[in-house]
Amino acid sequence: MVGLSSFTQSSTSKPNIIYIYADDLGAGELGCYGQRKIRTPHIDRMAREGMRFTQHYSGAPVCAPSRCILMTGRHAGHSYIRGNYEMGGFEDEKEGGQMPLHENAYTLARMLKEREYATGLVGKWGMGVTGTTGSPLKHGFDHYFGYLDQKQAHNHYPTHLWEDDCIVRLRNPWVNVHKSLDPKTATKADFAKFQGTDYAPQLMGDKAVEFIRSNRGRPFFLYFPITLPHLSLQVPDSFLRAYDGIFPESPYYGDKGYAALQRPLSAYAAMISFLDAQVGRVLEALKANGLDGNTLVMFSSDNGNTFDVGGVQPEFFQGNGGLRGLKMDLYEGGIRVPFIARWPGRIPAGTVSDHVSTQYDMMATLSDITGRMVEGTDGISLRPVLTGHPERQRPHEFLYFEYPEKGGQVAVRIGDWKGVRRDIRKNTNAPWELYDLSSDPKEQKDLSAAQPEILRRVQAVAKREHTHPHVMDWEFLDPKIIR
Repeated sequence: MVGLSSFTQSSTSKPNIIYIYADDLGAGELGCYGQRKIRTPHIDRMAREGMRFTQHYSGAPVCAPSRCILMTGRHAGHSYIRGNYEMGGFEDEKEGGQMPLHENAYTLARMLKEREYATGLVGKWGMGVTGTTGSPLKHGFDHYFGYLDQKQAHNHYPTHLWEDDCIVRLRNPWVNVHKSLDPKTATKADFAKFQGTDYAPQLMGDKAVEFIRSNRGRPFFLYFPITLPHLSLQVPDSFLRAYDGIFPESPYYGDKGYAALQRPLSAYAAMISFLDAQVGRVLEALKANGLDGNTLVMFSSDNGNTFDVGGVQPEFFQGNGGLRGLKMDLYEGGIRVPFIARWPGRIPAGTVSDHVSTQYDMMATLSDITGRMVEGTDGISLRPVLTGHPERQRPHEFLYFEYPEKGGQVAVRIGDWKGVRRDIRKNTNAPWELYDLSSDPKEQKDLSAAQPEILRRVQAVAKREHTHPHVMDWEFLDPKIIR
């Protein structure tokens, strides 16, 4: 039998890359970002052993466009997917997914596969189901396991998941997680219907660990977009018990969508703790397989924390870190997200960076780390700041965001200045708001009238960076195109 040491990689080989992507996790929901009610020891350990960023942005304030922007390195004005374009329905037989990524898209996985990496996806894809151009197998992944359709991921006890375009049946009956209960008649048995046997995030953790072990003899890229803490609020009792008697709470009966449950505050905290435990499993798997010193592990979230639906009470945990806005907003609370990077011996331990960065920097960063820089991305490599050389780090001239849903919104950040426009669908001349984030990170004082020159610069970026999307429903800025 060949020993483990025969398979482990040397510290001089190409680094393994793991990108862990939480789902609807806000900027303030981790201990290392100031959270005091929810326990996240493993992610906090990542921060102590690596670098924590304080001004990092997702590409969009909702799932699908953020995932496309991350995978392709193109900001929301250039991205192929710009909104949650839903297809099909919630029932198994109506599973249709979201707008499929086009077949020739150049993704992180495709780039790394070209560089002789094993590539794996474990978690939620959200950019096309099997039988479309959006299958992960058509975008550089050797292997995938998880949800293809975001609507199916509303239930963490689904009837099935997908593996390499094949259905994987689970020991869970189908249940309509958006069916509410009558508070007058609801019983424990009624709440229990939203629980099952096979918890999808547990299976994802298992597959992530398996992928690491199976590929320990060659460089690998693991994209791990786990589905926590996205609604519905569902979690195994073993994690729920850790929060027994801590929070003042009452049952949620499903009146604002998603699964009903008896202890919503405890469940939300427990889901984040379960997410944290899977991060711990990944770190332990690296150590057990002799890969710890040669693996870059990154952790972030697809957007800010969710609003007051499904039993979530965002004010209770202050999940947005006290910033303005939540998921679906281009204010800071909707797009400023955690970002932690750990790479022993390469990233200085226990460091904090206020460098302004974004998820569309990942294509440039990973291409720089693994070899030749790719062209045509909107990002900038973060390699200098990550490896302890912030003086060499090139800053962004601007960050650009647009979002066609929730009334139509645009945001531009230039230095510490941030402009925001909203409700553009109702008013194509909607005014700009302008904030100085250095003194007003909560975006409370609109300075647009007092800073006309800054506002002109913001407007120029917004006009230049928007390109026409391929979906008419996503065009809300150009009056020549809008129906």
